[in-house]
Amino acid sequence: MNRADLAVLALRLSRRLLAIEEPILTRHDMPMWSYAVLTALREGPTRTQAALAAAIGADKTRLIPNLDDLQKRGLIDREPDPADRRVRLLALTPAGRQTQQAIQSEIHAGEEELLSALPPDDREAFVRALMALSQR
Repeated sequence: MNRADLAVLALRLSRRLLAIEEPILTRHDMPMWSYAVLTALREGPTRTQAALAAAIGADKTRLIPNLDDLQKRGLIDREPDPADRRVRLLALTPAGRQTQQAIQSEIHAGEEELLSALPPDDREAFVRALMALSQR
């Protein structure tokens, strides 16, 4: 099969997906890294700031302003770890969970519109393949 390299194809797709997400995040006054924080906290238990940064691929020192803003907006809680007061435990607040779900719902609607170019079986296979490859 004659095709572009996967990196080129993935980059083109990434640009289209970012074009879908950026206006949604802007409407919610939510930087991409802050949305990544909300999503990571939704998916797992309360974590330390260092573990959260590693999970989303962010530098922990650069993540702190996002955490400060999310906490100020009432979207996350940061509490000292009773086992180690130097460590902060993170958790979504109900408002944070609601905000994350609202943003994700809008993003998924935009993704569905993009995926509508594929037959339904191909859509499901494509999403499964992306999920499998992203876990490696």
